[in-house]
Formats: sequence, C-alpha cells, structure tokens
Amino acid sequence: MPSTPIVDLVGVGLNATDTLIPLPHLPQRGAKIEYRQETVMPGGQVATAVVACQRWGMRTRYVGKLGDDDAARLHALAFAQAGVETRLVTVPNAASPRSLILVDGSGERTVLCRRDDRLTLQPRDLQREWVVRARALHVDGFDTAAATLAASWAREAGLAVTADLDEVYAGVDGLIEQVDYLIVSRDLPCRLMQESNLLRALRKMHSRYGCRLTAATLGPDGVLAWDGLRFSFSPAFRVPVVDTTGAGDIFHAGFLYGLAQGWELDRQLAFACAAAAMNCMASGARGGIQPVEEIEALLAGCECYPRPQEFAGALA
Repeated sequence: MPSTPIVDLVGVGLNATDTLIPLPHLPQRGAKIEYRQETVMPGGQVATAVVACQRWGMRTRYVGKLGDDDAARLHALAFAQAGVETRLVTVPNAASPRSLILVDGSGERTVLCRRDDRLTLQPRDLQREWVVRARALHVDGFDTAAATLAASWAREAGLAVTADLDEVYAGVDGLIEQVDYLIVSRDLPCRLMQESNLLRALRKMHSRYGCRLTAATLGPDGVLAWDGLRFSFSPAFRVPVVDTTGAGDIFHAGFLYGLAQGWELDRQLAFACAAAAMNCMASGARGGIQPVEEIEALLAGCECYPRPQEFAGALA
C-alpha cells in the first residue's frame, strides 16, 4: 500500500512567517513613524492557498522547506490545526522565510522579504509520490527548478496544474510549459511577452505555452482570463478593506476550489474574487478565510467595482 494518501490538492512552493505592522500611512524617506502593534502569523503564497482549500473541505498536502526555528514550529502547528498533510524539508540551523508587511490606512500592503538561500526547494528535495498522489498541483515560480519538476510529474500523471506567478524567474518558460491554468499578477503578461497590451499578452501566452487558461489578477479591477476562444472577466467586490495581504493567494484557492467542483469558468472566477475580497476584510494572509456559504452570500449580494473600459470591446 502506498505510504502517501491521495488528496484533492498538493501545493509545492512558498511559505513565510508574516509580521504585520499597521500604519496610518507609509513613511517618507528619512522619516520616523511610530507604530502601536505588530502581529506575527503564517503566510506564503502556496501555503496559504492550500490552507484555504483545506478549510473549505478539500483534502490537501503541502510540500515546502523550513528552518528549525520558532517560525517553522508556527507553520507546522498551523498546518496541523487546519488538517493539512505536510511533507516539510527541514534545514538545520537556518531561519525560516520571513516577511515584514507594512499595511497603510487604506489596507494596501508593502512587503519586505527575507529568505535564506539554503531554503530554496531543490528538485532533489521532492519525492514523486508526494506530487502524483493528488488530483491537482498548485505551484508558484520562486523555486523554479523544483516547481518545474513537480509540474512535469503532475502532467505525466494527468493532474491539473495551476500556477501563481508574479515575477519572470530564470527558467520560468520551462515551468509555464507544464501549466494548465496560469493565473499571474497584473503586469507579468506584458513583461513576459514584451507586449504593452494586456489582452494581446494573454493571447500570446496562451498560444506560446499551450496553457488551457491564461489570466491576470487586477486588484480592484477584477480578473481577466483567456481560454483560447473568448475572454472572461469577473469584477472585484466593493468591500471595506482592512488588509490586502494574501488576496492573490486566496483568489487562487478559490479558483482551485471551483475547479475541484467542476464549475464553469465564469463561476470559478467570481467565487475566487469573492473569496479574495472577504480575506481583505481582516488582517493577515489567512485572517479572512471565510466558509463557502459566506463567500456565496457575498457573491450573491455585494456591489462590484465597475468593469474597466479597456476591456469593453473584448467582452462585448
């Protein structure tokens, strides 16, 4: 009998311990500013998405690398409390990844990251059964070589592969070629394709890499996706914003949840936007993960931001 159980989702990628510091405004250069509180909590792109999916009833596994410090113990406890199965690679005498997050009065965050190079997840750290004993794989691009290997194993085994990318990492082309659902940050398609127009950039990404879907999250402008035949758009929800930390991570979790349910694309995108909006109503990357029923209620009754005019022609 295999030692690794089958799960709905396996995530391979970043974790971080976030120290959140709320400020009325970001300091100007050379200024001094007092702050009244700081909160330490677990975060990280893939780790947060996996925890959200677990809370929504999916069976999940997280694969990542940590030091042997208090931050690592905080992560292990959070995964255990959520019910996430873990395959954690521990690096002795290393500090786990940390982020210092400044949150201004509007809820917008500025992130300062610190990461020991020894905590880069390497292909040799992975075991194939950790990845293929699942129904879907979610990666980010930071540990590009390991993510690419995991994605290639997943593709060979027939898993759906999703990716959350925000930078043009070295070697990222090889990773994207293994991705089915590529959902990236706002400016990445234009940078990657050297194309000034987002609509054209999404089409070019889809054509070049053979993804089933290419999409860009746009903050208060929602999300725009191209499936090879048509553009789909979902607006962002107008909610009182406390902290935007983790909004993209929870969006990806919402998309993955909808994918597991077999929903149509438009419903997946709308649910993901609603889940991300609710997370912005509380502090921290995971502070506003709400039950599916509450996300559905927001989806049914909340006002949305207007659709950007630049998309009007493509969505007519």
